Amino acid sequence: MPLVTQIGLPTIVRVKDGALDRLGLYLSRAKLDRVVVIQSEGLISSLTSQARESLQQNAIDPVDWTEAADISLQAAVNHFSRLPNRVSAIVGLGGGRALDVAKYVASLGRLPYFAVPTSLSNDGFCSPQSSLLVDGKRRSLPATIPYGLVIDTAVCRQAPQVLTLSGVGDLVAKFTAVRDWKLAFHACGEPVDDFAALLSDGSVHAYMSHPALDASGMRLLATALMMNGIAMVMSGSSRPASGSEHLISHALDQICDRPKLHGLQVGVASYMISRLQGENYDSINRLFLATGFWDAVAADPFCKSQWLHAVRIAPSMKHSFYTVLSSRDVMPEIEALIESDPQIRRCIV
Repeated sequence: MPLVTQIGLPTIVRVKDGALDRLGLYLSRAKLDRVVVIQSEGLISSLTSQARESLQQNAIDPVDWTEAADISLQAAVNHFSRLPNRVSAIVGLGGGRALDVAKYVASLGRLPYFAVPTSLSNDGFCSPQSSLLVDGKRRSLPATIPYGLVIDTAVCRQAPQVLTLSGVGDLVAKFTAVRDWKLAFHACGEPVDDFAALLSDGSVHAYMSHPALDASGMRLLATALMMNGIAMVMSGSSRPASGSEHLISHALDQICDRPKLHGLQVGVASYMISRLQGENYDSINRLFLATGFWDAVAADPFCKSQWLHAVRIAPSMKHSFYTVLSSRDVMPEIEALIESDPQIRRCIV
């Protein structure tokens, strides 16, 4: 008898304007009436008020409401240890750090988790991992994916535009990540989940059908990033969403005193890696031009020496993880790209 694998998927998915005002209704329909809310530190007070009012109107009791000021593993465990009795769900409200903490607390408590992102800076809101600090270093730890996903596209449009552009950068990484995955299959025999790869790749094309930051574009971007998370769940691996471009970003996080937004680092790295792979670079460039991604990065460019160092050490960020960086000495090509490509020259100086 063939092995049957069952995966968890979000049950409640709302991606639309005004979704935050209906958060309490969605919880009520799921009969989850005692919740703990973990929100971003310094979240805009009007967003907190919207969420509180929605819960109150639907008789949802927020038995604890706290901020995720610390994103360490120990802090998440402390949140879990302080959970009141008879909690029915965990709600993460705000940016990626609060969502990562809330997601991990929900995993420890085996509780339904509602993700309520207020920006679309990366695909972490629906990924099967939490990015937390362990001994001062970022680690991706296994975690539950949301039972409920509530994305208010009007709220996300009000977030600083650079956060949305970071999400665009994280999205295009799926092109290079899937290509790296297939390179690993041919070089090392690493199995490829074809459907997960297709889902991840297709999500980028969906957003490219309307590469804008308006209401329609925001819905497409949110849905595409969600699909990336689901692709990782399906494959049981980060491979559909993370390849050599993420290794470079992780290296930048390690060596830079002031790392930039994850998606900005990943986006520039994705374009550069696509040039090494010989695929998709025209599509990525057109998308970045259409959304203003290149202009946003060029306004605060990367340091050339740090970038070159990051590429050199990137393969050491994850052992036994074959990518195009493993296939050859790419440094001469990278150095040539930094000098010759007009967009990269603006962004790495």
